[in-house]
Amino acid sequence: MSWTPKGAHLVAGDWVAEGARFASAPVHGPAHTFHAGTPALADRAMQAAEAAFETYGRSDATLRAAFLNAIAEQIEARAAAITEIGCQETGLPEARLQGERGRTTGQLRLFAEHILKGDYLDQRHDAALPDRAPLPRPELKMIQRPIGPVAVFGASNFPLAFSTAGGDTASALAAGCPVVVKGHPAHPGTGEIVAEAIAAAARACGIDPGVFSLIQDDGIAVGVALAEHPLTAAVGFTGSLRGGRALFDICARRPSPIPFFGELGSVNPMFLLPAALGADAAGLGQGWAASLTMGVGQFCTNPGVAVALAGADADAFAASAAAALGESSPAPMLTEGIAEAYRSGRAALSGAPNVEALLDAPCTAREGAPALLKVCAADFIADPALAHEVFGPVGLLVIAQDMEEVEALARSLSGQLTATLHMTDADMAEAARLLPILERKAGRILANGFPTGVEVADAMVHGGPYPASTNFGATSVGTLAIRRWLRPVCFQNMPAGLSPF
Repeated sequence: MSWTPKGAHLVAGDWVAEGARFASAPVHGPAHTFHAGTPALADRAMQAAEAAFETYGRSDATLRAAFLNAIAEQIEARAAAITEIGCQETGLPEARLQGERGRTTGQLRLFAEHILKGDYLDQRHDAALPDRAPLPRPELKMIQRPIGPVAVFGASNFPLAFSTAGGDTASALAAGCPVVVKGHPAHPGTGEIVAEAIAAAARACGIDPGVFSLIQDDGIAVGVALAEHPLTAAVGFTGSLRGGRALFDICARRPSPIPFFGELGSVNPMFLLPAALGADAAGLGQGWAASLTMGVGQFCTNPGVAVALAGADADAFAASAAAALGESSPAPMLTEGIAEAYRSGRAALSGAPNVEALLDAPCTAREGAPALLKVCAADFIADPALAHEVFGPVGLLVIAQDMEEVEALARSLSGQLTATLHMTDADMAEAARLLPILERKAGRILANGFPTGVEVADAMVHGGPYPASTNFGATSVGTLAIRRWLRPVCFQNMPAGLSPF
């Protein structure tokens, strides 16, 4: 290949070859060795980030916007090499990597544009009222300020858009927060080449190199060290419930607790309302199958549960979905560990009491094959394990006897990233009954669509009540994501030379 990884960490502008070595496990192409980070390296990176924050945290939005745009340009300059190493490491097709690269550079440019507008600062001014009785009012000015160095954990399923220069990094840098990324071992080469792009952009813009570091690791030592480090102001994470909850607990029990913004996934239920199902059962089944198998089901918004009323329309929907899934070929999953977890989770789901297998294609080695299961709503409600996410192309069709049972099922759900209503105008009354329930369950509610696409935009919410995410008031996608790395500061009677505006 034209580009070969160094196998080193990027710490405040320096490539550091320290620590034990681990090998990547590509789906195809050569394996490469990388140094695994240490707590000492995490400390070095955080110390550099804190020093850089003294200037970067007070920098003008024009400089930060130029930096973000330069990162996008440097990523595009490495486009072919990024696609090559990314495809090798993850097994994702070229078109997917190219699209994800476009999303990554688009996010960077969107945040550059966003901070230049200035609205994110939420500036508020209460003029002094010296003559107010019985007491005068002081002059008050409020503005959002960056919180300090942020630790970001790369995601396994998005080597670009949710990793080294992904949404967490882009929004934190836009806010004025230095970033230390813990690279994901599923795609260390992809992480390294993107880190090269960020370092080149920092040099071109005259940015303190301590503003960004990447530390590779195939274990948990670096992640724990970053979460525990006294200079870490917040953590951004996209990954499993188990790993995210462990880090959340570390952040909460620190002597000085910090925010942990974890996006942990969900089953993203779809509710197939009667008239919609009657109008196009076959089409909905085909659409569900396509969404379930997109990216071998390795999306946090994968719609793993569909709810329908018992009857011929539900049977037609199931038959259509099973037929479409049966035509889907097994494909490599992102890592051998993810493939094994999928096989185990699918087996547990299909082995649960009263769960019927409509399709159970065999999985081999690292490949994931689809499965379609069915259960009645009463059993689903009675067994919370059936509502646990299985990361991969498995769908569970839940059959309810009436709308009262559908509502009971909706109320039984834990927090979700998304919930979907498939409906026509004839379903408006049923949808109106479900919507208030789903508003309390999900961060994004769709009508007549599939949730596997997450638009990067001002109004997007990618988060939800726990366990979908650890902070229901935040989003990890869209311009509102910047608010995670800011806090309001009020200035009272501040002299003009020191006033924030």
